[in-house]
Amino acid sequence: MRQAISGLPGPFWWLWTSTLISRLGSFVAPFLVLYLTTERGYSASFAGLVTALFGAGGAAASVVGGMLADRVGRRTTLLVAHVAAAGLTAALGFADQPLLIAVLACAAGAASSASRPVVQTVMADVVPPADRVRAFSLYYWAVNVGFGLAAASAGFISSYGYRWLFLIEAAATLLAALVVATGLPETMTDPADTEGEGVDEKSTGLRMVLRDRPFLAAVGLSFLLIVVFQQAAAGLPVAMDRDGLTAAQYGLVISLNGILIVALQLPLGRRLEGSNPGRLLVLASLLCGGGFGLNALAGGAAVYALAVVVWTLGEIVHSPVNMSLIARFSSNTNRGRFQGIHALSWATATMAAPLCAGIVIDRFGPDTLWAACTVLGVCAAVGYWALLLRKPDRHRRTPHPTAGTVRLRRTLRHPPPSTPPHTPPLPRTPSPEE
Repeated sequence: MRQAISGLPGPFWWLWTSTLISRLGSFVAPFLVLYLTTERGYSASFAGLVTALFGAGGAAASVVGGMLADRVGRRTTLLVAHVAAAGLTAALGFADQPLLIAVLACAAGAASSASRPVVQTVMADVVPPADRVRAFSLYYWAVNVGFGLAAASAGFISSYGYRWLFLIEAAATLLAALVVATGLPETMTDPADTEGEGVDEKSTGLRMVLRDRPFLAAVGLSFLLIVVFQQAAAGLPVAMDRDGLTAAQYGLVISLNGILIVALQLPLGRRLEGSNPGRLLVLASLLCGGGFGLNALAGGAAVYALAVVVWTLGEIVHSPVNMSLIARFSSNTNRGRFQGIHALSWATATMAAPLCAGIVIDRFGPDTLWAACTVLGVCAAVGYWALLLRKPDRHRRTPHPTAGTVRLRRTLRHPPPSTPPHTPPLPRTPSPEE
């Protein structure tokens, strides 16, 4: 544990703490459908529409949040997003008109998701490249621990009224904003800091990001694997139900995913440092595709549990290494835009996975879905090999002497008074008397 957490800068830990706090209060998204159908009495179709709007707002805000992080500043964007998310989440809990609920859900999803690319941008700003895999492993560990504890406690809290879920999440988000305001400095690079990098305003726009073919290839490969990972919530429960397994058995099987991430993410993240990212991502893709492919052989809970172990190992390897790879594509001046596009692909895959699972299972059966997951995993492995191993230097940026870490700016922007260079005194000629 000491090796996993040592050597990381202070701003990282302030951001890590705020992320853990906000995730510990993430109640609304997982329980939004139950709230609308059970507590408010709306139909399942309306609940599905509201949930889709929540996700659509988050997808659009991912790009906007990244752009604002590069233009306005990381710290300012985070604070505005957190405060807006807290207010909109609380308002959603008190809304009683269908149209108002739909609008607030879309806005709350946008505000909640706008901070995610900014968080990863700040981590890439303050953590040196050699430590990023370990830092992103710690971040992913905090996300899963917070979400797991929130999901476990939300059912208990909802017994006192679903409105408490909205209020507690709003309070946790405000507390996360307070942590950011207290300890996180602005990490956006000053324009003067990029004079030696040859960076101009035209080279930092969103159009330049969309023309970066290696980056878009990495985002596309990540999209394929995220679609596969999301089948744990989309296709797996349906397949287990068709095999005659109960919801309780599904809960026990899928809980292995969280348990393994909590137990293995930190020690494995420490060991992944210094390894070839291309090889790790190829391995993670094969574990992901093979793990979900094992579900085709399952008829009971034991084989399903074994499959969860296999693809969870792929998830543990893929997530931090992929986030570190995305950070390597960008420079200090456009990092938010790169992270925003990557977050958009994540949100899009999260929405596309359930739709694809439903269509494939209804028409062809669960085994076809698992075969497709295996094919996607193999395709991702081949893609990562072609992108990172066939020509290993193609995806690397030419580093600037100050790249990897940036100077942290406080509110006071006046430079300290300059000190004239020291000039040694000239030798003195002795006088005749001397």
